[in-house]
Amino acid sequence: MTTRLHDGTRVRIRPIRPSDAALLSAGLARLSPESARRRFLAPKPRFSRSELRYLTEVDQIDHVALVAVLADRPHVLVGVGRWVRDQEHREAAEVAVVVADPLQGQGLGRILGRALADAARARGVTRFTATMLPENVRAQRLFAGISDHLETALRGGVYELSAALAA
Repeated sequence: MTTRLHDGTRVRIRPIRPSDAALLSAGLARLSPESARRRFLAPKPRFSRSELRYLTEVDQIDHVALVAVLADRPHVLVGVGRWVRDQEHREAAEVAVVVADPLQGQGLGRILGRALADAARARGVTRFTATMLPENVRAQRLFAGISDHLETALRGGVYELSAALAA
């Protein structure tokens, strides 16, 4: 799917592929330290080989991952969204989204969030969970935009969110 962001930037959203490992590594390297900390809850300078394998070799059933690349430069990663189904509570999945610094605030996070929610509902997932830093207001707004019922609890200095997916 190709779409336009608020500033007119055209991006293509597609499922992640195993061949995207280098794309993912380059995308992480371009994130500001603050954006990486908000996404990973700690500094994250690079991915290990096993992390890259886990992040790119997904089944698109219990682990769904989407990448957003510039439509006119598909080698430039500008966003990633994923969810991983909880194996004990199969109707729930942990979700995470990250957007490249220059495109934050342009609607890409919401586009990825909605695409992930659509994929989740199609696979029987009715609730997203996430762990985030309290100051990550954009992520909190993203959750509010895809859920009719949102619960938040502060545990150990981080927010634990649970969002019932809107029908």
